[in-house]
Amino acid sequence: MSVQIPYVRDISFDYGACDEVSPLIRRVVANNPSAFTYKGTGTYIIGHGDVAVVDPGPLLMPHVEALLAALEGETVSHILITHTHSDHSPAAKPLKSLTGAPTYAFGPHGAGMEGAGGGGDDVKVEEDGDMAFKPDVEVRHGDVLEGDGWSVECVYTPGHTSNHMCFALREEKALFTGDHVMGWSTSVVSPPDGNMKRYMESLKLLLTRDDEVYWPTHGPAITDPKPFVRAFIAHREEREQQILKQLAAGRTRIADMVPVVYAAVDKRLHPAAARSMLAHIEYLVERGIVAADGKPNLGATYRLVA
Repeated sequence: MSVQIPYVRDISFDYGACDEVSPLIRRVVANNPSAFTYKGTGTYIIGHGDVAVVDPGPLLMPHVEALLAALEGETVSHILITHTHSDHSPAAKPLKSLTGAPTYAFGPHGAGMEGAGGGGDDVKVEEDGDMAFKPDVEVRHGDVLEGDGWSVECVYTPGHTSNHMCFALREEKALFTGDHVMGWSTSVVSPPDGNMKRYMESLKLLLTRDDEVYWPTHGPAITDPKPFVRAFIAHREEREQQILKQLAAGRTRIADMVPVVYAAVDKRLHPAAARSMLAHIEYLVERGIVAADGKPNLGATYRLVA
């Protein structure tokens, strides 16, 4: 029986408009819809007068101009980056240049890769990494950033990327979840920078918190967070069981398993599915449940460990 991800009410996006979504939060959505960004990147503005910007978005000048229009007459004191994919961080450069605000993030792309495994097959399955980005201020789990009337706690959530950081607006018990928990789909976990073990640990971390609403960078708000996160965990556990059944049936390579496990998924997304399966298998190998004929990668042969 398949795990059902809780339904989240869809919303329409008016590209370039600034929507006030809560007393302290506004959102401007970039016109960059795709199979990995849904209807576009949602850039968030926290506060009024003295504000923080979360995930400035892709380097699209119409989006930058719309963001600047929304910020007219205000002072940007913080630019917060959840992670360094090209639909999240590149617009930080012109925004910083025009406002003088420093950037805050865990670190540059790959900064948290210690202990993460993976094979670096050159397959595009998500937005590219923004290798040029380096934060002015590196933040760590538990750090608190403050502005006029608002305070943000840093919540380190590696997995989707090794430098992924969520930001919790304490005044509204609201968590900006970046791509860790999206409002329309599960996240891509693609080695070597993505790591399934850390992703699962980061999901479980969210269950220990008291956030009341999630604001993902892609998709609508998640207003009942814990059942949503539990469903994501169950979905990944179900996928793991599917892989074990494939191995038991004699399918020992990822290329043989993907068409069966992801039979209902558009074949154009199978390369992404293969990367996700690799991340699952890495985690199984690490736990001694599955063995590989070498380092886990897309072309390796796998077997169950008795």
